Amino acid sequence: MKVADILKVKGGTLYTVKPDQALAEATQIMADKDIGSLVVMEHGDLVGMLTFREVIVSLVANGGSLGTRLVRSAMDDHPLTCTLATELDEVRRMMLERHARYMPVLDSRTLMGVISFYDVAKAVVDSQNFENKLLKAYIRDWPGEGEGGSAAS
Repeated sequence: MKVADILKVKGGTLYTVKPDQALAEATQIMADKDIGSLVVMEHGDLVGMLTFREVIVSLVANGGSLGTRLVRSAMDDHPLTCTLATELDEVRRMMLERHARYMPVLDSRTLMGVISFYDVAKAVVDSQNFENKLLKAYIRDWPGEGEGGSAAS
């Protein structure tokens, strides 16, 4: 399974912010949209990723207040990315190694979407459930003795 398969199911809704937006405004967007990340874009290019992890770190560093801080001051400016053709097993490995919960998907320099660790886990479970159904159907339809097989009398 490839990342493109996950995005087909998930859909293409994207939420972005600019690096010079207020961090408080970005967190309000995240809360309003019930999302855990925002892609940070500047001049049409991905320049960072803002997740609740970065927001919490910023809150702690600033005594519990976001103040007038900008997205640029808190964002991950080297986010982990993948392509539409990246295999799901590779995405899982990369996300686990970097403790990443969200990963922007790029096609060349074009942002195609964001996948979350939840999306990856759901795709794996769905794939396993489908495989289980096929195996159970195969076993259920297994030819019994006397149905074309040679049984000893």
